[in-house]
Amino acid sequence: MEYGFKEYKKAEIKRNHLNLGQVRADGSSYQVNSLYLEKDGKPWIGIMGEFHFVRYPRSDWEMELAKMKAGGITTVAFYVFWIYHEEIEGQYDFTGDRDLRYFVELCQKLGLTVMLRIGPWAHGEVRNGGFPDWLLKKGFKLRTNDAGYLECVRGWYSKIYEQVQGLFFKDGGPIIGIQIENELVDQCEHLGKLKEIAVSIGFDVPIWTVTGWDRLYGAKFPVKEFLPVFGGYVDAPWLDHTKPLPPSHHFTFNTIRNDAAIGVDLISETDDEGWRLPYEDYPFATCELGSGLPTSYIRRPYVAPMDAYALSLVKLGCGNNLVGYYMYHGGTNKLGTLSTLHESKATGYPNDYAILNYDFMTCIGQYGQLRDQYRLCNLLHMFINDFGDILAPMEHVGSQTFVEADDADSLRYAMRTDGHSGFVFINHHQRSLKLNDVKDVVIDTGNVKFPQFDVKGDVAFILPFNLSFSNHNIDYATAQLLCKVDNTLFFAAVPGVKPEYSVDGQVIAVDASTHVSHDQIGDLTIVTIPWEVALYLRKVDGKVFVERKINKGICHTELTIEDSVYTPELDYPEEFSVCVGKELLCKKLTVDSLDGMVSIKLEFDVAQIIADGKLVADCYYYGKPWEIPASLIYGKESYMVYTPLNKEVYMDFDESLK
Repeated sequence: MEYGFKEYKKAEIKRNHLNLGQVRADGSSYQVNSLYLEKDGKPWIGIMGEFHFVRYPRSDWEMELAKMKAGGITTVAFYVFWIYHEEIEGQYDFTGDRDLRYFVELCQKLGLTVMLRIGPWAHGEVRNGGFPDWLLKKGFKLRTNDAGYLECVRGWYSKIYEQVQGLFFKDGGPIIGIQIENELVDQCEHLGKLKEIAVSIGFDVPIWTVTGWDRLYGAKFPVKEFLPVFGGYVDAPWLDHTKPLPPSHHFTFNTIRNDAAIGVDLISETDDEGWRLPYEDYPFATCELGSGLPTSYIRRPYVAPMDAYALSLVKLGCGNNLVGYYMYHGGTNKLGTLSTLHESKATGYPNDYAILNYDFMTCIGQYGQLRDQYRLCNLLHMFINDFGDILAPMEHVGSQTFVEADDADSLRYAMRTDGHSGFVFINHHQRSLKLNDVKDVVIDTGNVKFPQFDVKGDVAFILPFNLSFSNHNIDYATAQLLCKVDNTLFFAAVPGVKPEYSVDGQVIAVDASTHVSHDQIGDLTIVTIPWEVALYLRKVDGKVFVERKINKGICHTELTIEDSVYTPELDYPEEFSVCVGKELLCKKLTVDSLDGMVSIKLEFDVAQIIADGKLVADCYYYGKPWEIPASLIYGKESYMVYTPLNKEVYMDFDESLK
């Protein structure tokens, strides 16, 4: 069956209509037009990964940033949580694991740019959304233009500026952008005032952002002062019910940027008197594509690797021109001097989260584990980093018939094109719904007709057409384009699809199901790699290599678990207060090695690990083994204190979700 597209209509690109962009003394620049961002005068798609430095040991920051870079991340985004740095009024802490300047300098050392999210309110599942307790006690109208509040904000912004002064893009530094506030939907004047304060202090960057989502019309903000950024998650652990969610539209090529589900726990309906965000003035940019999710007490969804990959691929096919993940790297909450620092109902927020655990089930885990979504998403990242300048100006063109999220039979596809060349995006993954095979697919872009193939199994992929490269025309390829080096193109063989290339009219069919294939056409080399091998392909600083399949970070150390009649005294018994009427159980834990991870395969509801009397780890069970570093308990008297499994909370036990 032939699958065509709607009519391509070239959009008019608006330039110089926003108070964004910057050219520095050496001529380097970032600019923002209505369709895409530009770096040094060329179209550019950044790949932004969130990593909260305060949730990870300083000694390992450089290694973790290197992992992010190897995974294709180009920009590191992070909140500067006020409560982490000024828990006690007037006592600032930017040392050790809180050393903001050192972290930014490490980003620069590794060639990574920075998106600084300065709040003042952040969320991030942090106590009070990041506000210190002392601020709440002052009686100000927070997150408004209350004079007392703004005075405190100015003081906080000034302290951040002291830490990062001289590290902005204009100075030759890595900080290219700043996000103001978060999920503030109806305080236009306040957002403008926050930027005004930041600029007056000295913050000076080419890209200023705000979150653009809301339930209805998009967030309200000064439209010329910010680039609105959006997101999408595969489930919603912040909801207050335990029912499975219906199939999500995020796995269809739906070009609606505004995800009404994000922040639904904190954002109320507002009457904006006809306000509508002028989406046509901005490129589609994201900051919160959920490559994972936190686990709240009541909802504990599992994020499968294909969930994260398909979500990102679909958004790219819908025109996303700034790929931003939240979170890309997990971590561990600190214990404060005055309190714990996690979000909880006890602090007036809608959800209970673990005291320490901020693993997020994402690309890089709480303890630096590389997960399958790290490898899958890198397939997209290599492609974007090498061909983003071609892709960015291309516009989304939808399929002839739109496919709804609950449709298990129809082909989900779209393309991005300039009217001649482009890329076809196909997604055959839908969280919570098994899709049926689609046979005898023939894609017709209007310029190129692809050879017939079947789409089957859990797959999502991108196919190029009319791609000009090294004085050749790639008429089409039924393999996923990955990256380039000199006159060589690297492709991944999509499971179930036979790789076939037409180059300058010459057709080449290859077998790359079990081995790497090299094909030569004049001075052009085409390398086709089996999908499972491509998952370990990396391109860093222009060099292509294959990662070792042995991930030393998750080598497992043998764990001995014994019944214990003794239960250690708990410093934070309140974590179990959500488990009403449940008895506390206890196991003694022993490992014989300092290295690697241990896998705890017990089922439980809420658990803490106490080592030498101190809380070192905790978890809300979500149906998977709990992994912790052996080093947390090695050589220590260690216990796991837990409550029995609670089947009243929501968990993805259904294997079809995994």
